[in-house]
Amino acid sequence: MSADTETLMLLRAPHLRSPHAFTTRRGGVSVGAYQGLNLDDREDEAGAVTENRRRLGAALGFGANDFARLNQVHGTEVVTVSGPGVWTGDALVTRDPGVLLAIGTADCYPLLLEDAGTGVLGAAHAGWKGTLGRIAARTVEAMAALGAAPEDIRVAVGPGICGARYEVSADVARQFQEAGLESAVQVMGNGVRLDLAAANGQVLKEAGVPEEHIWHSGRCSTEDDFYSYRRDAGRTGRMWAVIGRPAAGEASA
Repeated sequence: MSADTETLMLLRAPHLRSPHAFTTRRGGVSVGAYQGLNLDDREDEAGAVTENRRRLGAALGFGANDFARLNQVHGTEVVTVSGPGVWTGDALVTRDPGVLLAIGTADCYPLLLEDAGTGVLGAAHAGWKGTLGRIAARTVEAMAALGAAPEDIRVAVGPGICGARYEVSADVARQFQEAGLESAVQVMGNGVRLDLAAANGQVLKEAGVPEEHIWHSGRCSTEDDFYSYRRDAGRTGRMWAVIGRPAAGEASA
């Protein structure tokens, strides 16, 4: 894979109308362990990440400074924003144009949410702790507070670690079972595995989102196209899931 390619490989959901994307690692300038379109600047060279973010924003019709993003803490805090910036939490919602909501992942599941009728948008980071805490439902609730209707919300569940590759402890499995999410627990051989995509789908349906409004990418973050914290033993980049509405007069991709 080339370390510097102009063509971004972005995944999109067929039922979302707003400019959005789930990034892969293809199309950026980072090198080494972060080779490709790494969007996290905690360890990678800052200039490379800045260029990667600029390319992503431009591909969707946004500027390099239009991102609203998070210091993610594997919790259930949902932050309502009206413009770009950096907050602490694990989900973002907005009803304002001109801001591109961004969630970073490298095995956890990114969720993009849209009520096209009201223009209310959401983005959530769902690892096992966030999924257990029903971060998806909390995001739907926060969108409803801005005027969205759960039955009108459409959700895209992006790439994350698939159940077959995600072995967890018996204690984690027990917590999911006790929380009513036992369908996500899979006993395979001598181990227990967790299907976070299925668990988030269940939580969304319980929150009032119609099943036909939920789209799953079906991609596993351990595939070569993606960054994977577990596969790469903790030294890896991050993908972003982004969604936004352009401000009046701005073109969108």
